[in-house]
Amino acid sequence: MRFPGISPRAYEHPVDRGALATLRMVPGFAEVLKVVSGLISERGERLMALGSAIRVGPKQYPELDRFRRECAETLDVDPVPNVFVARSPDANAMTLGMDEPFIVLSTGLVELLDAEGLRFAIGHEMGHVLSGHAVYRTMMRRLLSLQLSMSWMPVSALGLRAILAALNEWYRKAELSCDRAGLLCGQDPAAALRAHVLLAGGVDPAKVDIPSFLQQAEEYDSVDDIRDSVLKLRNIQEMSHPLAVVRASQLQKWAASEEYRAILAGDYPRRDTDEPHGTWSGDVKSAAKSYKDSFSASADPLSKVFADVGEAVSGAAGKVWGKFGNRDDGNGEGTTRP
Repeated sequence: MRFPGISPRAYEHPVDRGALATLRMVPGFAEVLKVVSGLISERGERLMALGSAIRVGPKQYPELDRFRRECAETLDVDPVPNVFVARSPDANAMTLGMDEPFIVLSTGLVELLDAEGLRFAIGHEMGHVLSGHAVYRTMMRRLLSLQLSMSWMPVSALGLRAILAALNEWYRKAELSCDRAGLLCGQDPAAALRAHVLLAGGVDPAKVDIPSFLQQAEEYDSVDDIRDSVLKLRNIQEMSHPLAVVRASQLQKWAASEEYRAILAGDYPRRDTDEPHGTWSGDVKSAAKSYKDSFSASADPLSKVFADVGEAVSGAAGKVWGKFGNRDDGNGEGTTRP
């Protein structure tokens, strides 16, 4: 199936959408990021990829080039981003660039995944392109470099750590969003699950019992000691990606949802009718509801402590937006201000 004009809102995780909606509401935020990014030339990053990695094309990694074009067509991404394969033993992929995003796959990832797994991985990165995540991902990389150079200044280091912690929390949710985009490109939940098994440490998916693998996510979620809950928070606070087993479980739940089936049937929001600024309140409330539902369903004792937080934030967001988000345009009609 192809999805002409699909809006990224079709697959974005509610918490991801809420975080991005809040960032995008800040006047000039993207422009400020681009000014800050001038410290490191985007052209230089692109030239580095061009000079040190293999650019995927009809004569270089032709299978990956086919996946690149097919995934871009499936999600209606135009122009089609360049894909590079860079030498690294770690199984990794990333999307970089502020104005012209490009995708980098590690040789470790290319060697690890089968054909449909690679389609899933490239589709995942296309999701980052379509959602505009590359801007913030590039910002994270540059802030990490800046953090190292300013670590001798305690105030600066603390400020950057706070910003990076917030960006990492958003990016973990963005990864869940783009797993969904990868699934839309391959439309094969079993292939996506095999990819997650391999990324989690599987050498041969045939030697991994899938029900037992997914059971690990339930066990992780159902710890009954609050000390374990605190350790879980400490473990992920500086991670940019969700934990592998939890990530696999999240995607399989979405693959079984009515939402996924509706998209396959052609029922999805289109970019030409999308109004992200006008739905800020809805995005924030959806994010709060997602947290609340996650807390309520979890057996984690610390999650249960915060089970009412999502409902409170959701109600507060609606009240604040109702008071300040809608302005009278002089004709008695409310208008939304970005």
